Amino acid sequence: MDRNTDKPRMSEISLDSGNMYREELFTDMRVGSIRRLTPVNPDGSQDHTRKPIFIGQTQLVSHEGSMPFQCHIDAKNIKEALDKFSGAMNQALETMFAKLEEMKREEESRIVVPGSTPTGRILAP
Repeated sequence: MDRNTDKPRMSEISLDSGNMYREELFTDMRVGSIRRLTPVNPDGSQDHTRKPIFIGQTQLVSHEGSMPFQCHIDAKNIKEALDKFSGAMNQALETMFAKLEEMKREEESRIVVPGSTPTGRILAP
């Protein structure tokens, strides 16, 4: 770290060679895609001691435009990831909307004190 800032120096930015993945993208060119992250060793060969990671991706459309959305798919292979895509996306959406509703309820239930900031801190005179 640079002593004068909290920003890392360029020489400190490096990849973790023990946590490398090869990325592949599978798509139907219509609804979404599945990313398969296959673990690899530093020499690029497949690391059979770690499991592949599957990530589903799609676009949510709202009145403000499209928004990228992704979620983890618990699968062992691409066939299983395809079979679980819809369920995983729906579950992730439900979880996201539930969290948004909870945040909205918390925001609405806050007591507003005159002279305080939106975060609830009292302003000094």
